[in-house]
Amino acid sequence: MACISYTNFARLDSPSSSLRLAAVWVVFGIGTVTRARVDSDFALYQLSMEELWRDWNWTEKFPGRQELVEYFKYVDEKLDLSRDISFNTRVTSASFDTTTNRWSVFTDTGVTVNPRFMVLCTGVATKPLFPVIPGLDTFQGIVHHTSSWPEDGFDMTGKRVGVIGTGASGVQVIQEAGLVVAHLTVFQRTPNTAVAMMNECPISVAMQTKMKEDIYPILFKRREQTFTGFHYDYLPPGKFYDMSPEERYLFLDDLWTKGGFRYWFGTFEDIFYDQRVNDEVYAFWRKKVLERVQDPDMELKLAPEKPRHPFGVKRVSLEQWYHEVFNQPNVDLIDINENPIVEITPKGVKTQDGMVHELDVLVLATGFDAITGSISQIGIKGVNGVAIGDMWKQSGLLTYLGMTVTGYPNMFFPYGPHGPTAFCNGPTCAEVQGNWIIDCLTYLREHNCSRIDATQEAS
Repeated sequence: MACISYTNFARLDSPSSSLRLAAVWVVFGIGTVTRARVDSDFALYQLSMEELWRDWNWTEKFPGRQELVEYFKYVDEKLDLSRDISFNTRVTSASFDTTTNRWSVFTDTGVTVNPRFMVLCTGVATKPLFPVIPGLDTFQGIVHHTSSWPEDGFDMTGKRVGVIGTGASGVQVIQEAGLVVAHLTVFQRTPNTAVAMMNECPISVAMQTKMKEDIYPILFKRREQTFTGFHYDYLPPGKFYDMSPEERYLFLDDLWTKGGFRYWFGTFEDIFYDQRVNDEVYAFWRKKVLERVQDPDMELKLAPEKPRHPFGVKRVSLEQWYHEVFNQPNVDLIDINENPIVEITPKGVKTQDGMVHELDVLVLATGFDAITGSISQIGIKGVNGVAIGDMWKQSGLLTYLGMTVTGYPNMFFPYGPHGPTAFCNGPTCAEVQGNWIIDCLTYLREHNCSRIDATQEAS
């Protein structure tokens, strides 16, 4: 069996616990201190195998990049995963042979393998999107996309920095860069409805020891019972109208104070169905933001009275001091809906008003060809010889259970299209789907089955 990650290629002889390590976030470091961090509480952002969590202790409620690196190193050592991984080996294409019921998997190192089963652990965001802006290649300063941030960090102290994009990585870059740059210019298309992280550092070993004895097993079971894979969940439909305005206010305030994604994933489920409910949740969010922003023009850009989209339907981010950055006199926020980017010049970014925003560093926080792009960028051809990306373009996105695709036998993928992926705690999704794949492979092996494929009707 072949298990394919973003840049590493694992060859595994049989289903095993190793498959439960399905994905690792790609995160970036800023300056000499790596400050990027996850947006899940420490107890939930880990694998549920007791042999992994029993002797591991975290230092922060929302672990940072370096701590995650150490955690996955620890997991690797515990499970001896590196033994089955070919590092720095990129899969370039794969095709299914209907005569042998095996895949042929080709790599950029010349190695070819022919596994019976192929598992794509390619992640949700591994194919970066670069903006199509005239002159981008003429900029004479430094350009970094957040997906390929220098591993050892990059010092922006005293520099003029521009950031295009205000998604999850943009928020992290902006709040960190704001601490050290000479000047920061942010180019925003859509305001980020970021909510308070409320990080805690340090968290004590004593507290974690008690949690391991009492709460951890319950948390791991509970996270498989909720909509988003966290230990909290939405209030059921209609609950909003069962509460008085005062009770609703206190409820929302409690969610905000506890921090994390509770304000998004622990609020009223009716935010997705009822405009009045969504309006009230947005209004409370806006009130919290305006308490921290001093300039009226910045208020309108960061938290407009009329939202650009309903709250919660676009990816919410976590922040620590993001909104306070825009109170600084050395920070400009350009709304590119009103003043679009025209081109990149050798000196900086030119906007429609004719101004060139001169920069030393340009950060592209422009996101990814998410979810499907990680798979379609590999030339994977099924029984009809059609690349999966082309098939999806022609027929639309079709999967079975969000883990298999008709016409691509013996191929599985966790954390991909039609899965809980974008609205789920990563480790929860990876484990639930990974366990299903393992059970399926075990069944096929025990019953001497050489091929499995979803029917068109099932998809």
